[in-house]
Amino acid sequence: MSNPYPSDATRPEQAARGSGVSDTAVRESTAGQLMSEVTSDLSELVRKEIELARAEIRHEGRRAGRGAGMLGGGGFAAYMTLLFASVALMFLLDRALPLDWAAFIVAMIYLVVAVPLVLRGRRELRDMSGAPQTVDTLKEDVQWAANRTK
Repeated sequence: MSNPYPSDATRPEQAARGSGVSDTAVRESTAGQLMSEVTSDLSELVRKEIELARAEIRHEGRRAGRGAGMLGGGGFAAYMTLLFASVALMFLLDRALPLDWAAFIVAMIYLVVAVPLVLRGRRELRDMSGAPQTVDTLKEDVQWAANRTK
């Protein structure tokens, strides 16, 4: 009596997956089995690429969060410094000019500093790509699979 549960190596669809794929095992596999195998492999590849993209985004998100926190703290400290330096400069200018003109001069200094910063920041944000590298790899995989099935 033969074994009703053949080993994986004797099944054509399982034998084709191993490194020692024989021509007869591939010939014995039906086109449907081969397409099913290709589809499942492609599906697994896409799942793995999506998983990698998620990991990249999480990693970059954590780094961005830490960086944003440090920038926020530094920005607040710089804001407080500028605020008190501005008041001090305004009172210094008050010795030579009326207080309202001193305040106006300090405000114009900030305007001269702010405009180029805003323009450069806007340009930087516009030039940002934002897509992780895995998106490009995923597009390549889809293109490879499309060419493979032709």
